Amino acid sequence: MISVKYNNWDKWYERILDDFGYDMKADEISAQLLDSLIHQKTTVDVHGVDKCIIFGAGPSIKKHISSIKTILDEDNYIIIAADGATTALVEEGIIPDIIVTDLDGKMDDIIYSNRNKSTIYVHAHGDNMDKIRKYVPQLERVVATTQTNPIGHVVNYGGFTDGDRAIHIAVYALKMKKIILAGMDFGEYTTKYSRPNNKETIEKADDIKRLKLDYARRITDDLIKNNPQIEFEMLK
Repeated sequence: MISVKYNNWDKWYERILDDFGYDMKADEISAQLLDSLIHQKTTVDVHGVDKCIIFGAGPSIKKHISSIKTILDEDNYIIIAADGATTALVEEGIIPDIIVTDLDGKMDDIIYSNRNKSTIYVHAHGDNMDKIRKYVPQLERVVATTQTNPIGHVVNYGGFTDGDRAIHIAVYALKMKKIILAGMDFGEYTTKYSRPNNKETIEKADDIKRLKLDYARRITDDLIKNNPQIEFEMLK
């Protein structure tokens, strides 16, 4: 199995493979492909800032952006968007410092943000190889991630969905001391930000998406429990 032990990630990954029927070999091939497109390892300079706000793409995202904008001092927080949350932030005039994505959000907004300042943590898994081939050559400042064993420039910080992977990155890569979670609902509904093809702004999640959200919630709860030295705040 895999060697990465962050937050018992090897054990989570085994369960994910079983519950979703994913192919570890396909994940490895995708990681190899991503590595072949990354010619140098990108490092992220957080300029001594040790607090971040991570935006998920749940139904509460717009409310949370509105409340945070009134108090936000961007010099004191690293702004991290989980994939489709990028679009919601861009609509409000906010360019995230970091985007964590498996490339199924609105790519025009992710590319726009990248060209303005965002570093992109691009994730390889078995069924996004076509998107990796298409979009990674268009991106700058890319950190490559995988959910199986690291290879070359591709790293594994743990995490399954873009949201909980963003939290893993904040903890293990960026060494944040305070993490605010916004738009992280882990419920039974998706938004047009998490599913760009949704016809409605908010829709009931299908069974697979609900299972993914349940995993994201459990993984996040475990991560918080295992890192009592970090101050976590979940916006309501």
